[in-house]
Amino acid sequence: MIPIISVVGKSDVGKTTLLVKLIPELKARGYRIATIKHDTHGFDIDRPGKDTWKHAEAGADIVAISSPTKVAFIEKVERELTLDEVASRIKGVDLIITEGYKRGDKPKIEVHRKALGEGLLCTEEELLAVVTDEPLPLNVPLFGLDDVAGLADFIEARVLKRG
Repeated sequence: MIPIISVVGKSDVGKTTLLVKLIPELKARGYRIATIKHDTHGFDIDRPGKDTWKHAEAGADIVAISSPTKVAFIEKVERELTLDEVASRIKGVDLIITEGYKRGDKPKIEVHRKALGEGLLCTEEELLAVVTDEPLPLNVPLFGLDDVAGLADFIEARVLKRG
């Protein structure tokens, strides 16, 4: 089973910023990485008027678009899939990192900024680590907002079991 970790935190705390630094660091170390973004509001990656949008509007349950460099599948679902259901469709990677799923049961790395208020979203028991700009009285590893190499070392040792 592919290991999954969730990067969580309050809105606008820097989750995406952390991921766009962490992914290249892990890739440079030779890992294949998948990401899953959790969107509680719904999303649409298909633009009205485009062929794939027309296919879906006509009633297709699954629409795939493929090119020489990427492929995407858009599937209509009757209910929100669980993280495990989404992850089970991903193959050929060493690690799945989610952005979100703060209520999920996967180990979490919480991004915390002092300026956005006190308190963490998660309990210590749920956390692998915290990425923060202030010292916190926790019994989990703390990493600075720019310590991507240190966080990658930690993920290698604790999650990927390498290093």
